Amino acid sequence: LPLCFPEKLWKMLESEQFRSIWWSEGGKCVAIDKDLFEVEVLGRGVCQRVFNTQHIKSVIRQLNLYGFTRAQRDFQRSASLPEFLAEEAAASAHSQILYYYNPSFNRAHPWLLGACKRR
Repeated sequence: LPLCFPEKLWKMLESEQFRSIWWSEGGKCVAIDKDLFEVEVLGRGVCQRVFNTQHIKSVIRQLNLYGFTRAQRDFQRSASLPEFLAEEAAASAHSQILYYYNPSFNRAHPWLLGACKRR
């Protein structure tokens, strides 16, 4: 069976394959390096396209449809080393980092993933 959007997103976050998307805030937020994501995940010539689109706006629309809200980066720096390093690398490259939050999408509570329903 094909995976729904939240399941694809979860698999991407748990994979070591993608550098453009990671868990932030200890697994409570999704962080996306917009520029790198457009090349790494949505770019032309990407042999295994995760989403059936080449446009970041379509991915953001899916996030909104599944109840994610855009979070501002006014919280503390990440405590975990991989998160911190990803955020530092993105900041030093002047990339735009997008943060999205959904109370049912939490790394520590994978059983809540079923509650991420399309509106």
